[in-house]
Amino acid sequence: MSPLKRYRDAALVVLLLAIPFFVLRANMRNPENLNAMDRSIVRVTTYPQELVSWIAHGSSNVAGDYLYLVDVKAENERLSYENARLREEVGRLESAQAQNQELRRLLQLRQATPVDTVSALVVTKNFNEFFRMTRVVVDHGSSPRVRPHMPVVSPDGVVGSVLHVSGDAVDVQLAVDAGFALDVEDKRTRARGLVRGTGDPSRHWCKVEMVDSRDEIEVGDVLVTSGKGRWFPAGIPVARVTKVLRRELGRDQEVEATPAVDFSRLEAVLILVTVPGEDTEGEPRSAQRGK
Repeated sequence: MSPLKRYRDAALVVLLLAIPFFVLRANMRNPENLNAMDRSIVRVTTYPQELVSWIAHGSSNVAGDYLYLVDVKAENERLSYENARLREEVGRLESAQAQNQELRRLLQLRQATPVDTVSALVVTKNFNEFFRMTRVVVDHGSSPRVRPHMPVVSPDGVVGSVLHVSGDAVDVQLAVDAGFALDVEDKRTRARGLVRGTGDPSRHWCKVEMVDSRDEIEVGDVLVTSGKGRWFPAGIPVARVTKVLRRELGRDQEVEATPAVDFSRLEAVLILVTVPGEDTEGEPRSAQRGK
């Protein structure tokens, strides 16, 4: 190694040792006792210190933010799960409340109905390709009094009549079936007619036949059971008029109606335990046509 290189290396070592010494000395002295060289050293070393401090502070913030975000994510996941659980619980409570309200309405109907009744829960609903309900099966709890042709009602009105009884299960013929017919009257004007189911596969509706051209009947009128024929008690809603086509004098009006009951929402019904009259007039219309 040449002498020049040795002197250079030695000078570099001395410089590297001297710089920290002078920097430390300048920073440890009282600011009032600093000389020009000390002030220069302090001024020069301030910028690297600030840079190092800024980098350390930034790194600390990044690490803190990361840990904070991890905690926030975990908390959000917990809150999302809790929110979903609470929504499910609210849904169950709303369903239970709606069912309780329906049962209360059914109890009120049972207390107001002037004949003996049997409560029954809907256990089966069959729909066709048009989402039209075609069949309802109810469970009557093995009551020996339930027989075919007995009226079936809900708090909203006439559902239909008992079609078949098999053990606890009862097939209900809906009021919109083609084989169902019932004497009715306009609740507003007392105009008489006969509601007959259409059996239309695409929608629930009824024809109202035998409405005299002189009788007043309007769209929106509610048709209720007339009580004639000793089948259904009087005053139970059957359908609401949706179309009236008046005819010339001497011809019956053409009237259409929709059932009072939304069959797709049926949960419970009452079966009216009444035996049709022994004479032809006392039998339900659907039974008369079967003779």
